Amino acid sequence: MAGKRLGIGFIGSGFITRFHIRSWQAVRDADILGIWSPTRAHAEEAAALARLLHVGEAKAYASVADMVADPDIDAIWICGPNHRRIENMEEIVHTLKSGRGELVGIACEKPLARNVAEAKRVLALVEEAGVLHGYLEDQLFSPGLARGREIVWTRGAALTGRPYLARAAEEHSGPHGPWFWQGPLQGGGVLNDMMCHSVEVARFLLTKPGAPRHSIRPVKVSAQIASLKWSRPEYADWLRQHMGADIDYRNRPSEDFARATIFYEDEEGHTLVAETTTSWSYVGAGLRLSAELLGPEYSMSHSSLDSGVRVFFSRNVHGEAGEDLVEKQNAEQGLMPVVGNEASEYGYEDENRHFVRCFLEGRQPELDFRAGLEVVELLMTAYMSAEQERTLPWKPEGLDTFVPAVARGAWQP
Repeated sequence: MAGKRLGIGFIGSGFITRFHIRSWQAVRDADILGIWSPTRAHAEEAAALARLLHVGEAKAYASVADMVADPDIDAIWICGPNHRRIENMEEIVHTLKSGRGELVGIACEKPLARNVAEAKRVLALVEEAGVLHGYLEDQLFSPGLARGREIVWTRGAALTGRPYLARAAEEHSGPHGPWFWQGPLQGGGVLNDMMCHSVEVARFLLTKPGAPRHSIRPVKVSAQIASLKWSRPEYADWLRQHMGADIDYRNRPSEDFARATIFYEDEEGHTLVAETTTSWSYVGAGLRLSAELLGPEYSMSHSSLDSGVRVFFSRNVHGEAGEDLVEKQNAEQGLMPVVGNEASEYGYEDENRHFVRCFLEGRQPELDFRAGLEVVELLMTAYMSAEQERTLPWKPEGLDTFVPAVARGAWQP
């Protein structure tokens, strides 16, 4: 597709899609031309944002099939809710196989699916479609994280040996949309929602730049989950009032804290350790992404809140709550960090540039649906470990049919 601009269509019009749209101001060779959402008004709003930012003459489509069938649409970014993954993929593939449309590639937001069986179905569908595919894990493209990894491996690891311990955490005070809080719709709680990021960040840091993803392999997994905040009566009642009657954390909670330790082995048999922590019960300035990488004679650390910019507002400054300083902002007063360009800092800009280039060049990204499947397998192993309260070898029996108790609405902390 040399010399061609890629026409992008989005499935979904919510919070993540809008992050992608804002990031597109730094993406060349592609335009956002379409949005589909089950709520037409939301699709129109997202399309208007794309036009306002001059990232494409986007319009709202009546269906996924109509968007795929439009010859101006070359690739689809799937950013809708987890419980619609298979439905969305089936509509895409049916449209392609009926001859109504052609696509170069499909990119899918994290996680690939709610469980292993669904992830395998999504992978089978994209392979049936015969198109390129990419797994949208934005944090691997965070400029600071990527640069720190490069320096550590080039200087520290080259002289004193490979890194052996990585830590990654994502923490904030809870999701925006009601469906995220519902285990059956989302596939779990914070472990499924956010540890998909942390697992991949830790693996990314431990993998030598340029080496294939499979150069390190999982050996065993140990995990714990808990409901620390949101199942307390006062907070459970707040959720029900603000997120809807279907969310009943007094009786059907999801975990708001999760941790997992994953042991890997490299090609030479060295033991590597990834420690991951995720939380919906963190109350600070806002979203906090942090990572560390440790080796024989060096270390690296990264935090999204170390932005270098701070503002202070006294108690006499009053205003409406918002997120103009940092995602998941929890306060409008006091000393607050400012993340100047969240779309860049969190990795959306470089992520979208990467997948656009891969699709334009006809090159299958290594970070693909197969990588997304393995992430789901690791997450489900972590849930299984937490439920059984023991360390599990990779891969445990029964993984393909396992559905976490949280996702079944049967978990009690």
